[in-house]
Amino acid sequence: MNAVNFDAVMLRMLEGAAGKRLLLHACCAPCASYCLPETMKRTQVTAFFYNPNMDSAEEYAKRLFELRRLCAAEGAELLETGYRHAEFAAAAAGLEGEREGGARCERCFRLRLEETARQAKAGGYDLFATTLTVSPMKNAALINRVGEEAAEKFGVAYLPTDFKKRGGYLQSVQRSAELGLYRQNYCGCEFSRREREG
Repeated sequence: MNAVNFDAVMLRMLEGAAGKRLLLHACCAPCASYCLPETMKRTQVTAFFYNPNMDSAEEYAKRLFELRRLCAAEGAELLETGYRHAEFAAAAAGLEGEREGGARCERCFRLRLEETARQAKAGGYDLFATTLTVSPMKNAALINRVGEEAAEKFGVAYLPTDFKKRGGYLQSVQRSAELGLYRQNYCGCEFSRREREG
C-alpha cells in the first residue's frame, strides 16, 4: 500500500478553501511560525492553544506568550483554553513508562485534536488542523488518522497536513531564529523532558 502524500492533499484542499475559516491547533510558536503563514495564504486562520501536556504552568505561559507574539506579527487571531494539565494526566494514566512516540503520544494527540474539533464545531469554523506534523519527530500518518477520527466524531472537516514537507521544518527553525522565539527542546510533557535529560 502506498503512503498518502498528506502535503499534496492539504494543497488540494486549500485550493478550494479560499475565505474559509480554519482553527489551527498550535503546539508552540516555533512550529506555528511556518504553519500559520502557510495556511493564511488561503484561509482565515485562528490559532488555537490547547496544550494540557505542558509539564508546568510556567512552560505553558512561556509558550503561550510566544504564540501571542507570533499571532500579533502575522495578524492572526488566537484562542486559548487555559492550563488544564489534569486532562493530560488522565489521558496518560497507565502509560507513564511508554517511550516518546508510543501509545501515550497517541492519546495526547487524540486529546488535543478532539478538543480542537469540538472548538471548531462550536465556533462555526469550516475546518481544523494542527501544527504537530511540522516536527520530524512526529508521525504525520498517525496524527492525520486521529484528526480524521476527531472530525467524524464532532462533525467538522479536518485538513490533513504534513507541514515538514517542502522544507517546512527547516523554515520554522529559520523563522523562529529571525523572530527570536523561545524554542524548547522537548514536546512539552514531563515524560519527554525526562527522556531528553536522560
